[in-house]
Order: sequence, then C-alpha cells, then structure tokens
Amino acid sequence: MKRLTKKQMRIFAVGQLGWSTLSGIISAWFVTFYLPTQVDIDGGAVQYIVPGLVIGGFLTVLGLITALSRIFDAVTDPWIASLSDRSTNKRGRRIPFMQYAAIPLSVVTVLLFCAPVNTISSWNIVWISVFIVLFYLFMTMYCTPYNALISEFGKTQDDRMYISTAISLTFFGGTMLAYTPFVFAGMLRGSVGFAWSYRICFIVLAIISCICMLIPTFFLKEKEFVDTKPSNVNMLKSLSATFKNKNFRTFVGSDIMYWVGLTLFQTGLPFFVKVSMKLDESFTMYFLGGMTVLSACFYPFVSKIVKKFGKKKLVIAGFLGLALAYVIAALIGIIGTTVIPGVVYGVLICVIAAFPMALLGIIPQSIVADVAEADGIETGENREGMFFAARTFAMKFGQSLAMLVFTSLAIIGTTQNAASNDITASVTGMILVGFVAVAFCVLGAVLLGFYNEKKIMATIDRKQKDKK
Repeated sequence: MKRLTKKQMRIFAVGQLGWSTLSGIISAWFVTFYLPTQVDIDGGAVQYIVPGLVIGGFLTVLGLITALSRIFDAVTDPWIASLSDRSTNKRGRRIPFMQYAAIPLSVVTVLLFCAPVNTISSWNIVWISVFIVLFYLFMTMYCTPYNALISEFGKTQDDRMYISTAISLTFFGGTMLAYTPFVFAGMLRGSVGFAWSYRICFIVLAIISCICMLIPTFFLKEKEFVDTKPSNVNMLKSLSATFKNKNFRTFVGSDIMYWVGLTLFQTGLPFFVKVSMKLDESFTMYFLGGMTVLSACFYPFVSKIVKKFGKKKLVIAGFLGLALAYVIAALIGIIGTTVIPGVVYGVLICVIAAFPMALLGIIPQSIVADVAEADGIETGENREGMFFAARTFAMKFGQSLAMLVFTSLAIIGTTQNAASNDITASVTGMILVGFVAVAFCVLGAVLLGFYNEKKIMATIDRKQKDKK
C-alpha cells in the first residue's frame, strides 16, 4: 500500500481545522449565547430560555440539556465506531462517513443558534435539545472515523508523529478561529443586532469549516493507503474487547485527568485574569494567543525528542509541567499582586504551560494509534475506530467533570445569586481551583506510569520485522 506524503498528511490535517472550529464555537459560545449575563442583556441580548439555577437549585435548563446530550453521546460514540470498523464500503471504512457528516454538521451548528421564538419559550428548549443532539451525532460521525485514520495512515512512528503534530496545529488553529466573533460580532452589532452579529460570524465559520472537512475526503483516496479487513464483531463485543486491553485502560484513565486539567485551564483562565490577577478580561485573549503561538514553536522539536526519550516519559513531563503552571496560578491569590504585577503572573503561566501543551497536544493521539495497532496485531481485529471513540469519550467525560469541578469550587467564598447567569468567582475559589487542577495533573502522571510502552512498541516492531 502507498504511504502518505508530507503534503497529503497536511491535507488530512485540514479536516481537523474544520471540525475543531465547529467544536470551538459550541465550547466558546453555546452557554454565552443562551445564558447571557446582565451586561449582555443591556447590550441587546435576548433570553431564549429560563435563566438561572432553576432545576434543583443547582442546575440550569441549559445544563440539563447538555447533560442529557452527553448521555446520548455516550451511546453514539461506540455505535458510530462499530459501524465504521465494520464498513465494507468500496471507498473505504472512514472517508464515506466523514463526507456524509461534513455538511449536516456545519448546518446544524448554525441552526443551533437560531432558536425560533425571540423570547423565553418552551419551543426554544425543544429546538436547542434537538439540535445539540444532532450536533454531537454528526460530530461523532466525522471525528471517530477521522481519528481512526491516524493509526491507519500512519505507517511508521515518524508518520504518526508528523500527523499528530499537524492535526494538533490545526486543532489550535480551529480553536482560535472559533474565538474570532469576539472581534467581528462587535463590529456587526450596530447594524444587525446582538443575535445576528454572532449568527453571521457562525455562518461564515461554518462554511469555512465545511470546506476544510471535505478537502481530505476528496483529495485522499483511502483505499490507496489502507488495506485492512473490516471487523466482524458487534458493537458491545468490540467495546468490551477494547477496554479489556490493560494498557488502553491505563491510558484512558490518565487521559481523563489530562482533559480535566486542560479544560480547567481554558475555563478558568478568564477568572484567573479578572479575579486573581485583577486585570481586564481582554488580557485572556492576549495570554491564550501568546501561549498558543509559543506552544506551536515547540512542535517541530517534539518529534525529535520522542525518538530519544519515548512518548510515555514526555507525556508524564507534560503533566508535571502543566501542574507547575497551576501552582503559580493558585499562588497568585496567596501572594497577591502588590509585589508582583498580575501581568507578570500571566506571562509566567503561559510561558511555563506552552511546552507541556505542545507535548500533551501531540503525543497522546499517537499513543492511541500505537495501542490500536498493537491490539490489532495480537487479536487480528482492526478496531481503530473503537479505540479512538473511547478516547473521544474520555475527552468529553473529562471536560464535563472539569466544568462541574470549576463551577463548584470557583464560587466558594461568595454569595451566588441563583437567579443570575453571572458566575461569581472568589480569590479563595480560584486558589482551590488551581490546587485541585495540580492534583488532577499529578494523578494523570501517576496513572500513565503504569502504561507498558515497551510491550506496545515491541509488538509493533515485531510486525515491522516480519514484513521485511
């Protein structure tokens, strides 16, 4: 079979630019759009659903919708993975799914922000519930087969590291694109109003994303690069077999800790800036942008040092480096900003976190591909889709857990208004968030210590020698 050229690997990575932009829109704007603060309402935002903590005194309507959609997501992840692993389509097991999902995913992302009634209404709740479920369904239809191709397109360790590096860069690029409405929506608001200033931005981003997601499906012919026998195991047996792999269970446990740590950083950064550093919220974008650019500068070196130190040691180093950044974030509230200006803390955190972010953004994807290949060699079943679906679920579970941890800890020491959408964070709460994040990162490093990298790589190397 053919081996992808570097150019073809970059074409493949463009697909991730597309779906990460759409995912970033939901992460950055879904709650902001449908749970506007009083400042947003004064600026023309509409309340489409009942605001505040109205379900059991601790959950919003939007929170319940999101929780239920995650339950649905937990079922569709292995279902789509199983369908993809078992596919006998003449164009391949993965590309057709991606092609069919790209346009619906882009359309649904925009429609999710187009609630039909311009005031609080039960119809809006129904609308949001339906389209958030459809969003996650089509996202899974694209992402699960896409991620499975990392293992199948990556014929060698160098190829996998190059692909992982490329898609990590496009993931950051997509995330940054998703934040552009911070700039452009404000420019449009005076002429089209609050809601449409965002919708127009989302439409433009959705069109760009759709084109990006379709590019690899038209320019890469899967059958030219992949020759794997479709799995004949049903969904439940395949999922069970996947989690019987001890090394994969170890990795998933560690990976959940990574996603908790990363999400706490992304969610908590605006609050560390405003509450702990006592800076204007705009510094959040400066710090995030600077950290992203600096992290990208380290990308070319990651593949080189992996050859010397191995993946496991570097991921553990990434966890500990991220933990150090959190220690500094927590100490801001203890030391204060009188002696050390808030901006100095921010720069220091971003500089320290940049290299760990590069390690953790690239290497874990490659580890999943290694485990999937080794498992396929040992069992004779090609279940790459199921392995990456399980990793996707770990990501979603970690993100959800992080949101629960953050909202529970950040408000400690304050009097939270249950009828308001404004999250009130305290200095004490942010100190606790920082140290709890340190604990998750350290736990992730400890769990990964039980991952048997030598066994996995020996299995893969044995296959390579047999081919020769």
